[in-house]
Amino acid sequence: MIITKTPFRISFFGGGTDYPTWCKEHGGAVLSTSIDKYCYISCRLLPPFFDHKHRIVYSKIENVTAIENIEHPAVRAIFQWMNVSEGIEVHHDGDLPARSGLGSSSAFTVGLIHALRALRGLQSSKNELAKSACHVEQNVIGENVGSQDQIAAAYGGLNFIEFQQSGDFSVKPVVLAMEKQERLNDHMMLFFTGLTRIASEIAADQIQNIPNRVSELNSMRAMVDEALSLLSSQSVNYSDFGRLLHESWSLKRRLSATISTSRIDYFYDAAMKAGAKGGKLLGAGGGGFLLIFAEPEIQHRIREALSDLIYVPFRFERSGSELALYQP
Repeated sequence: MIITKTPFRISFFGGGTDYPTWCKEHGGAVLSTSIDKYCYISCRLLPPFFDHKHRIVYSKIENVTAIENIEHPAVRAIFQWMNVSEGIEVHHDGDLPARSGLGSSSAFTVGLIHALRALRGLQSSKNELAKSACHVEQNVIGENVGSQDQIAAAYGGLNFIEFQQSGDFSVKPVVLAMEKQERLNDHMMLFFTGLTRIASEIAADQIQNIPNRVSELNSMRAMVDEALSLLSSQSVNYSDFGRLLHESWSLKRRLSATISTSRIDYFYDAAMKAGAKGGKLLGAGGGGFLLIFAEPEIQHRIREALSDLIYVPFRFERSGSELALYQP
């Protein structure tokens, strides 16, 4: 039995500049962190005593005799890409709902690749996991996704991720004293809107609009550097970080009409009226989790204003995808 534990992520700045369509011409960068909410994948060889060869358990249960009969697109693609010939049983469990803007799909892809490689006795580097997951999602499945989620899930931590025009990337941990990092974390609140969506479908419209949104995307890329400058200052101005998040969200909403909804706008405006400095809807848009940035002292007011939503406390994490259990 192999069990992998792969974190979800929160992207602060630069989202949208990690799409290959943009990166190949302009390059890109994001500032993001992984959080202590995880995707768990358990994987084992299936004994040849059953009518089925593969068993996949997630929100539904699939018992199939051939890989091409697997309905789950990521499992089917990974099995085909890795030339799985032996019978495999896969179970998925997640701390938070799928399709909610926290990179859950990429965490699943990274975690399953990690588990299958471990089942074969192969060690996996973070770089290898990230690149493999990007390849599977973008080229094998053919989804409209960027590259930041796979990297954040594989590496873990608070990172500055830069994307080169060549298709390569670099991951640089943000050096921040523990006290400052804890204080930054303390300013953040996470709320579930109750809406889920397929990110690839939302992103398709954004990607189509890229030629008409060069100015917005360049500004969003520049905000990554501005945020890094704020965090590296001797005395971090957390209010400025929150205001920068608000500016970034305002720009992101201009990328596509599908990014926000009247319901999301209502809750975001309510949080701002209650004293928040800024925030954003996480992921491609259309639903999922709302990140709100506010001083800890007034967060009780925001929780009251957003009492219709589920509040999810979280902390930053640093591990990235790891083997929680290795019993080959």
